Amino acid sequence: MTPVLLGLIGLALALPVPALLARARWPLRAPAAGIVLWQSLALAAILAMSGAGLSTALWLVSVDDPGPWRVALHVVVLAVGVMVWARFWWATWHVWRDTQARRRRNRELVDLLGEPHGLAPAVRILAEQTPVAYCLPKRGDNRVVISRGTVEALGETELEAVLAHERAHVRARHDLVLEGFGVLRLAFPRVLRTDAPLRQSQVMVELLADDAARREHGGPAVARALVTLADSATPAGALGAGGGSTALARMNRLREPTPHPRWPALLSLTISAVVLVAPTVLLAIPWMVHAWQTLDL
Repeated sequence: MTPVLLGLIGLALALPVPALLARARWPLRAPAAGIVLWQSLALAAILAMSGAGLSTALWLVSVDDPGPWRVALHVVVLAVGVMVWARFWWATWHVWRDTQARRRRNRELVDLLGEPHGLAPAVRILAEQTPVAYCLPKRGDNRVVISRGTVEALGETELEAVLAHERAHVRARHDLVLEGFGVLRLAFPRVLRTDAPLRQSQVMVELLADDAARREHGGPAVARALVTLADSATPAGALGAGGGSTALARMNRLREPTPHPRWPALLSLTISAVVLVAPTVLLAIPWMVHAWQTLDL
């Protein structure tokens, strides 16, 4: 039963559990730990399905006379496990290649069309009246892009808050976090895929960047900048300070006093440890011991 149980755990962590967690607000109160939680759920789902495939392969060669229906069920579990693992490596290459290509094209355009911003050579100002602010992270060659409309619409403190927000993205390499979630999302077949981890991670990296800007320039300045940039667009592959679908969660967090309570972080980290460790301890290790004894290895 180990392959089936691992497969059921993988399915639960891939679909219903993320759907329920996406409705909860408490992970947003500790975004760093919340990102770890979402990563753990996605990774545990992949590991559970891969473990189901491995244990199925061992079962098929260790059982003397299995029934046809059991063979058919285990073959399906094995196929899903192999598919998820193969798609994981395909998605890793696909997401990295496409993201790097988009950022490279965007960086070339902003270097060609943008003007350096004073003493900050990594900042480019575009001759565009629509308020825009985003960053293009790359190790040793970052770009922070703002429009002329952003400079004119914001006061000095609000503009510095926006720049601090984007620099926080660059410094913490939030782009790698989002790329990782993109890989984990594409690793699952469409029927087993949910967008909740990627959407929630997009909100959480913005909350982390807002926190960094708030520590430097205060919450009111960040909130005013967010309102001004609420309708701004962000190119694919970039991380922007604009509101969009994350605006409500970000404004709610900016209203909260600091420091934030510790229990959401502790709860997120505890659940992360449980979902990663429990299936291995309770199911995978006993099955491996049984297979070792059965095969006389």
